[in-house]
Amino acid sequence: MERMEKSNRRMKAIIFAGGIGTRLWPLSRRQSPKQFEKVIGDKSTVQLAVERLLPDFRWEDIYIATNENYVPIIRKQLPNIFPENIIGEPETRDVGPAVGLLTSILYKKYPKNPIVILWSDHIVQNNSLFRQILGICRKMGNELTDKVIFIGQKPRFASQNLGWIEFGNNVFTKDGLNFFAFRSFYYRPEMTQAKSFLAQNHFTWNVGYFVTTPYFIWQLFQKHQPYMFVQLNKILKSVDTSSFKSVLKKVYPKLPKMSFDNAILEKIAQNDAWVISENLGWSDVGAWEALKEALQTAPEQNIIQGKVMLTDCRDSLVYNYTNQMVVTIDLDGLIVINTHDVVLVCPKNSVSKIKQFVEKLATSGNEHLT
Repeated sequence: MERMEKSNRRMKAIIFAGGIGTRLWPLSRRQSPKQFEKVIGDKSTVQLAVERLLPDFRWEDIYIATNENYVPIIRKQLPNIFPENIIGEPETRDVGPAVGLLTSILYKKYPKNPIVILWSDHIVQNNSLFRQILGICRKMGNELTDKVIFIGQKPRFASQNLGWIEFGNNVFTKDGLNFFAFRSFYYRPEMTQAKSFLAQNHFTWNVGYFVTTPYFIWQLFQKHQPYMFVQLNKILKSVDTSSFKSVLKKVYPKLPKMSFDNAILEKIAQNDAWVISENLGWSDVGAWEALKEALQTAPEQNIIQGKVMLTDCRDSLVYNYTNQMVVTIDLDGLIVINTHDVVLVCPKNSVSKIKQFVEKLATSGNEHLT
């Protein structure tokens, strides 16, 4: 009995893998979004996200949250994930309801277990430090019953496209890792503000990773999102019963579309959270220029994949997913993506327009390309 209780207190990992990722078009499509494609080497980023947890986590302790349409892809790419641990959302309702859904499932099964929230489309180059952080948090046990630990990336530049976390004094140190007092969130600040944050030593990038318990998140939903909590409670009651899928399909679409930041995190009191700020080598590969920044060792470096030949090129990313040879000459700061049915060429600073283009494409008679 004691051995079973100890195993039931193991940390659980939840990896969210439901986004579409239009900024990585034309590689990322509705039928197979970016997290399932090979943007780094021969593995998808969702495969890399799971690999990052091994062997510290058992397969039974890893959960994947996704859209129900992508469940077959996950089963194919990650055959060792327990089928019941792949949770398919019947409809896209944003991250707030998605976290609520997984919280309801784990609250019923493992209310006081530590859980870590992760994302499937990120790069973490300092895997040893990442594992060390999770290992330390895993040992904290009851200290996490009423706390959230935000795991931040030390900022490398003044980013307007990321959230920032302000932290205060060092509260305590565990195994050489500093835990700071939480102060506030700043979502996508203006550039002048981002530059100010970068110049100070008490701001970190909010990468969306945090450790807590299902118990604490459940209490926060009850306090800050009463309507959503009532609906999620209906789902919770059906967990591990034959009615789970039917209840999920009926209730989940009723949940309001809301980010988890707006729904819960922005309402967390300062004394309810701690912050870790370390250099994880973290990058969000949600857009082509971000992928280049993550993989380059210098701004002028070219990043290539597939059959590519470059002559007198600098600061460019050229990805070729076909058997044709792609030859580029005199490129400077360009993105070139070649797939079986689309070729994309644009300056790095125009990547932000890709999402708008794909939205127009969906109504132009070329829906099959989205």
